[in-house]
Amino acid sequence: MRMRDWDINLKIRLGGETAFNVIFWTFFPFLSIYFANSFGKGWTGVLLILSQTLSVFANLMGGYCADRFGRKRMMVLAACGQGVGYGVFALAASPLLAMPVLGFIGFSFASMSGSIYWPASQAMVADVVKEEHRSSVFAIFYTAANVSVVVGPLLGSITYDDNPYIVLIAASVFCLLLSLTMSRTLHETLPEKLAARNRSTTGEPWYRFLAAQLRDYKIIAADRVFLLFILAGVLLSQTFMQLDLLFPVFMEETVKLSTIFSYGDWSLQLSGKQLFGLIVSENGLFVALFTVLVTKWMLAYRDRYVFIGGALFYALGIVMFGHMSTFWGFTLAIAVFTLAELMSAGPQQAFVSRLAPEHMRGQYFAAGSLRYTLGRTLAPLSIPISSWIGFTWTFILLAGIAVISAVLYNIMFNLYDRQTAA
Repeated sequence: MRMRDWDINLKIRLGGETAFNVIFWTFFPFLSIYFANSFGKGWTGVLLILSQTLSVFANLMGGYCADRFGRKRMMVLAACGQGVGYGVFALAASPLLAMPVLGFIGFSFASMSGSIYWPASQAMVADVVKEEHRSSVFAIFYTAANVSVVVGPLLGSITYDDNPYIVLIAASVFCLLLSLTMSRTLHETLPEKLAARNRSTTGEPWYRFLAAQLRDYKIIAADRVFLLFILAGVLLSQTFMQLDLLFPVFMEETVKLSTIFSYGDWSLQLSGKQLFGLIVSENGLFVALFTVLVTKWMLAYRDRYVFIGGALFYALGIVMFGHMSTFWGFTLAIAVFTLAELMSAGPQQAFVSRLAPEHMRGQYFAAGSLRYTLGRTLAPLSIPISSWIGFTWTFILLAGIAVISAVLYNIMFNLYDRQTAA
């Protein structure tokens, strides 16, 4: 499907979300360092778990509200909420206040708003794109997001000085502008028959609203294939989410200076923190260059082999990363890590859209994103664990978890094949 044939909603979102992501990735990879310096590694892990626990509930509520109140309305409200959260964080991180606790509250509110935004945005793609084109459209959005990962961390490694309030202000302003733009230009994509059904329940008391939400998610939980998909994804997320959690702490503590290039008496050397920014940018560059190519390549294989293969490559990549100390070693490890990422980016979103009934798309995407929200709730545990058992054993533990997720994917597809054959 050519981009010029896309619905106008998707074109507007692609541009706006890409621009915001450039700003976001300027500061986000370094937040674990900021919080670790402010609270210590132990408390940082606990606080990030608390933040992401709240995001889990916000995500599920966002999926339900996207199906009830509309994709556009929830995206506009969520973008506005992100603007407010980042604004509070910026104020708290500025020299004017320097209040890390308030900054954490602002960050948590922005994270919750982002969790509300995500299921509505994914459901909108499923609303306006035919099933056979969804993998490629999801892949293009994924590529665009990772173009930002090329530029953002490089800027962050230059400008970051344990005080990211300037880029946080920019993120806040842009989120508010994005909210205003979407409010004025997007059209609602919620299927009319679903909107009509929701209108018929307007005015019902709040407890019926809550009961309906719990009933719908109970139906989703009864889908054993989908439940295994989420569980395997939560386990797998413990590897790829370390890119902005354990990796920066590991590189800051273990890499003092790394030589990138040398010629005669001249050499280009980077600190561990600067090298991390470069490695994250490499990850984004690989994704930007190869997402569409790898997604098309993966179409030649059954989803079973794509999902299992991606999990095993994640295991290999994270073990390699934990044993590297030079720029070229980290580059090789991140290349393997990125291949695992690209193998499953588009196909997994398309898999969710195949499982989801039309009237529950938002909720299925919300439940599906528990792979990230619940996964991110558990992922910060790696930071205090690394102080207990060391970085090497922490990376080995994470690789073992990725292998377990591969086993769960195999069980899931055995069940899925039996259901589709019945």
